[in-house]
Amino acid sequence: QVQVAESRGGLVQAGGSLRLSCEVSGRTFNRDDMGWYRQAPGKKREFVAAMSWSGSIINYHGNVKGRFTISRDNAKNRVYLQINNLTPEDAAIYYCVEDPPLTPDRAYNPSDKLWGRGTTVTVSS
Repeated sequence: QVQVAESRGGLVQAGGSLRLSCEVSGRTFNRDDMGWYRQAPGKKREFVAAMSWSGSIINYHGNVKGRFTISRDNAKNRVYLQINNLTPEDAAIYYCVEDPPLTPDRAYNPSDKLWGRGTTVTVSS
């Protein structure tokens, strides 16, 4: 059974940094596009970043570009999200997703995707 699991998030001061990781188990990872979404209280789930299986395509939401970095280690079946210069607006539940849209504007059906359970990032001002 394929599973996607995020690492624990955390409480970080505004301006601080945090690295999230996500492990995919149950099948070969190195051909999967991977991505991160987030959902803040009262808001819709939104695209954060995505990376193709080869790493040749990487896209970010405009609000995080320059502060967030997505990366992957295929040997470890992991994808990472480095978050720098956190702001209160970054506080959300972050979800790792397998085979995401690689651009923020591409339509997709969330129920067709394999999601992690989410990990909470809290930002103190």
